[in-house]
Amino acid sequence: MNRIHKLFKSKQERVLSIYFTAGFPELEATLPIMEAIEAGGADIIEIGVPYSDPVADGPTIQESNLVALENGISLKKLFEQLADFRKKITIPVVMMGYLNPIIQYGMEAFCKKCQEVGIDGLILPDLPMQQYLDDYKALFEKYGLVNTFLISPQTSEKRIREIDQHSSGFIYMVSSHSITGAKAGITEEQISYFERVKEMDLKNPRLIGFGISDSDTFSKASQYSNGAIIGSAFIKTIKGSKNLSEDIQTYIHSVIN
Repeated sequence: MNRIHKLFKSKQERVLSIYFTAGFPELEATLPIMEAIEAGGADIIEIGVPYSDPVADGPTIQESNLVALENGISLKKLFEQLADFRKKITIPVVMMGYLNPIIQYGMEAFCKKCQEVGIDGLILPDLPMQQYLDDYKALFEKYGLVNTFLISPQTSEKRIREIDQHSSGFIYMVSSHSITGAKAGITEEQISYFERVKEMDLKNPRLIGFGISDSDTFSKASQYSNGAIIGSAFIKTIKGSKNLSEDIQTYIHSVIN
């Protein structure tokens, strides 16, 4: 059974996923960051594949992408860093990236490599659902990868139900129609959207992302879903950190406790 499925079978509340950009703040920080995220008590690790034009992301993650690329990260280098990570990491790990660098690498080669190193799933924000169904679904299943789609307040009920039908891991609920890290706190308008989706009684678990940054926003998001994803606030935490392991664990503890 895929680790993502195992996780949601055993835990339905306050699931915390932490996003970080591979190769940031230092090229070789990838594995130490992953180890600290698990040690801190997070449930899922989301590795961002750096790209020169991350359209869904705000300034914080955009900057981390550029720094990582300047540091020399690439998919080839990232897979080298991940070669033995399963000797130390037991929780689910997903890779989040844009199609362009993955297609350049070769989609099947990418999926095969993900399986080899122990990646559990993918989040590809610019992959249209129809293209996934027509071209990649069989490939992802062949290599044991769970695909995650994003929904937003503008996504119609019909579309949400289609996404739910064609998903098997979790649904990424974008909290607002904006870029990552755009605002802090949760508004009444967002709560109305969370309630609307909750009442749809979808078969897949839901994690809320964008604007989740601390214990308060994590707890509030978790009232309307199975948990949340933190990205920009985590990137800010590790930027300039003098002790990554200590700072990461302290930050995660502050969110979940």
